[in-house]
Amino acid sequence: MSTTKTTSLMPVLFVPHGGGPMPLLGEENHRELASFLQSVSTDLPRPEAILVITAHWEEDVATISSASAPSMFYDYYGFPPETYKFKYPAAGNPELAQMVAGLLDAAGIKSQLDPKRDFDHGTFVPLMLMYPHADIPVVQLSLLKNLNPAAHIALGEALAPLREQGVLIVGSGMSFHNMQAFFSGTPTTQARSEQFESWLTDTLTSADLSQIEKKSRLTDWKTAPDARFCHPRDEHLLPLHVCFGAGSVASASAVKIFSGLLFSTKISAYLWL
Repeated sequence: MSTTKTTSLMPVLFVPHGGGPMPLLGEENHRELASFLQSVSTDLPRPEAILVITAHWEEDVATISSASAPSMFYDYYGFPPETYKFKYPAAGNPELAQMVAGLLDAAGIKSQLDPKRDFDHGTFVPLMLMYPHADIPVVQLSLLKNLNPAAHIALGEALAPLREQGVLIVGSGMSFHNMQAFFSGTPTTQARSEQFESWLTDTLTSADLSQIEKKSRLTDWKTAPDARFCHPRDEHLLPLHVCFGAGSVASASAVKIFSGLLFSTKISAYLWL
């Protein structure tokens, strides 16, 4: 991978990846999200490589997939047989994996390479829609098991130089992730999800908040309206924290590029330009 700087920074992208493989199945509730994922790459520069921070991988230390030809990890259950035959034959990029490790090391963040990690559905589901030709190398980065918001922002800050190398940093999670609420049919669920989404969008996109204020709000996100209802556990939100860290180094604010409903809950995607 070249260390020559590109003339402009690659964007940083946070996307909701939906429920299991359902965005790939034409499932009615996922059609709006699937349509967004199919179209989002058309407005982005073509990446040299993609680094995915996936909500479906947690390790004690930041772990980077380093296989040259990853296979598939079908980390879901109870879906039709064809969902266990999906293929996303993108190459890995061991050189990029080493670069990621070097950036984390320089920031004092422990990391390790994993040459056996395959593409989990947090990676292959959105990428099958975003980049269906699978012709861009992909590396995955785990979350930290401590689920510490500040630590994940720090991960992103350390990774910010990748934007100069043509690497598209993608956080793959959900802006709302309460599995019981998705299917409860409770009338108040949508309104409660919209309260949190409004807070999140204001935090990421407001020109009236300083970077310090935005960082503080994301670090203390559990105090946001209906935060724990929208995220009973942290893991699907934390890829966004990594994106914020990577994006906010050079981009004052994010842009909300998608807002839709999934099972009557508000979900959103954000881009740092």
